[in-house]
Amino acid sequence: MQLKIDQIKALCFDVDGTLSDTDDRWVQRLGGLLQPVRWLLPRRDPFSTARFWIMAAESPGNLLYTLADRFGVDGHIGQLFYRLNRENRHPTKHWIIPGVKECLAHLARFFPLAIVSARGEKSTLDFLDQFQLTPFFSAIATAQTCEYTKPFPDPVIWAANQMQVPPQNCLMIGDTTVDIKAGKRAGAQTVGVLCGFGVEKELREMGADMILPSTSHLQFIFDDKQPESGSMG
Repeated sequence: MQLKIDQIKALCFDVDGTLSDTDDRWVQRLGGLLQPVRWLLPRRDPFSTARFWIMAAESPGNLLYTLADRFGVDGHIGQLFYRLNRENRHPTKHWIIPGVKECLAHLARFFPLAIVSARGEKSTLDFLDQFQLTPFFSAIATAQTCEYTKPFPDPVIWAANQMQVPPQNCLMIGDTTVDIKAGKRAGAQTVGVLCGFGVEKELREMGADMILPSTSHLQFIFDDKQPESGSMG
């Protein structure tokens, strides 16, 4: 598949694994938990073991969402994640994927941008504020913005309406099949990125129009585009 660049009028971004370096956060957490038994691990390295386990678990995670969708409970899973996140009152340190801020600053000159995340509102805003990303976005959809979250198309359609752009003229960027499915169901084009939890084979099978190594590579697709009136710059 190939992107139809001339049809793209707005961009929608997932957060975890797309803007936020969620992999490293979980590697640090799990690696810390494995420290007391590091002598049992290959090369006695709890952090490399944690990364291996997390990467190996990505495909089953996508399978869980697929099965949940088939049985009609995927929206409920998203709401469960939101409630669990809301109950976590401890401050969280976030990580950002290298090059993302510069990429967003570049793209915001050409397009309205939106967040379409299954994270809770507080966690999403905390991440955006920590790295001064909030001004780039004209719409922020979180787990509780719509009745149903991804992989339902509702938050993508909501974001498109907020940006006053038809969903079919939006580009949904995310790292999992959940993001690709939500974008496709909304009628948007989609880009899968490999800097998070996604697996290239699964993203392609779900119908991603393009696969990129990292979100930061997105800016190079629009190098020849000129800033539109009303966009940031």
